[in-house]
Amino acid sequence: MRHALTIAAVLLFTALNCVAAKETVQQLAARADAARPEDRPGLYVEIAERQLKAMGELFAAGKDEEAIAAVKDVVTYSEKAHDAAIAAHNKIKNTEIALRKMAAKLRDVKRTLTFDEQAPVEAASDRLEALRTDLLAKMFGKGK
Repeated sequence: MRHALTIAAVLLFTALNCVAAKETVQQLAARADAARPEDRPGLYVEIAERQLKAMGELFAAGKDEEAIAAVKDVVTYSEKAHDAAIAAHNKIKNTEIALRKMAAKLRDVKRTLTFDEQAPVEAASDRLEALRTDLLAKMFGKGK
């Protein structure tokens, strides 16, 4: 009996993960907007990370305009994650770490692009670094 419950729990967890993975960015954004304040930073970071991944794929496929729109989404949702983390006084460290990784990824992608494509990606990386620096200041009491 106990073995059957464990298997059922694992199957339920797997099914929930599959549903969450198929959730669109728009659905996830709606869920984030309606979520409890302490849950919002993580959801916004997840959206930004998804858009960052999509951006790389779009640039690789030669869909520059769509990729630039994804870059803008990365910045927008990173700003929302930053603001939500500060407002809720929660997940500031996790948000800072995620922003640092995304800024580094943007810098890496920028190096692979043509000169004309680099400016929006560099601006996005710089913006994420500014948000990250602000979070660090809040974490260590210099931004209160």
